[in-house]
Amino acid sequence: MRIGVPKETKTLEGRVALVPAAAGDLVNRGHEVWIEKDAGIKSGFKDEQYTQLGVKVAPDAAALYEKGELIVKVKEPIAGDLAHLRRDHLLFCYLHLAAEPALTRHLLDIGLTGVAFETVELPNGDLPLLAPMSIIAGKIAVQAGTTLLHQPQGGKGKLLGGLPSTSRGKVVVFGAGQAGGASAALAAAGGANVVVFEKRQDRMDEMMRLGNNVTALYPYDDVVMREVANADLVVGAVLVTGAKAPHVLTREMLKGMEDGSVVVDISIDQGGCFETSRPTNWKEPTYVEEGVTHFCVTNMPGAVPQTSSQAICAAILPWVNKLASGNWRDNQALVRGINVESGQLVHPALEGMAL
Repeated sequence: MRIGVPKETKTLEGRVALVPAAAGDLVNRGHEVWIEKDAGIKSGFKDEQYTQLGVKVAPDAAALYEKGELIVKVKEPIAGDLAHLRRDHLLFCYLHLAAEPALTRHLLDIGLTGVAFETVELPNGDLPLLAPMSIIAGKIAVQAGTTLLHQPQGGKGKLLGGLPSTSRGKVVVFGAGQAGGASAALAAAGGANVVVFEKRQDRMDEMMRLGNNVTALYPYDDVVMREVANADLVVGAVLVTGAKAPHVLTREMLKGMEDGSVVVDISIDQGGCFETSRPTNWKEPTYVEEGVTHFCVTNMPGAVPQTSSQAICAAILPWVNKLASGNWRDNQALVRGINVESGQLVHPALEGMAL
């Protein structure tokens, strides 16, 4: 099969879907792999590293999409990509369609088959292609939040870890999955007092084992309001597979926070789990609502492309192999990952979506 890897076009997005070694493996399996010129540069990979392994370089996006049958990219297609996608393309990338009705309509009009990384689902409910980027986003959420608490950044001037003679900072995390768990672990390791809201008992147990400075609680409304009110940093990491994220932090709760506090919404790719969230990008990552700084970048892992590209590639390569083999519909995890096909919404979480 002819596999095409385009350059990512989202604002300041540096990732590439396939690193040279992975692309070379696909060539060795008999596939024809094309990569758009300079697609790997921001991740630290030159075109020559690809061509040495038998990968072919397309001079621009139009040529790349013309050559490719299976299009493998990282983020959802935007204007430049959509102009080149065809009905016969098999698209494999993050889509997050529940939060993107305009994109959904466009893909339906094209009529292609779109398999989303975030909805490839194993029988036990695990989402193997979402996990690595969720972990990275969880770490970035705390790193970014810590910096935004600095007074020159408009923050309250609080050092999360504290030190003798000062109080520790407080971090509240919604969700203890891959992203929320990574946020809680990093915040706890930095010395902050951490409160994690989670409904699953097994995940609460896991959070409690992070350290004595971590508390896991069930998200009763009055408890959430109390804990958020004196939080310095709030991280949202709530996921419903393929569907829009529910709001777990209301504007009224936000009003109770001290000016200069920070909220980071990792769930923004799926619409956001805070009532006051709206998508931002790495060029203009923040805005202020009710005196609280909001960080809602829709491609957080794109800021560390060397790490992220290696991580996502290692996760997706076995699935790219399956898709390129031609008999991938025998794999139920991939079939569950189909979001759109032949002009129809396929994934159950998208049924009834207003378009």
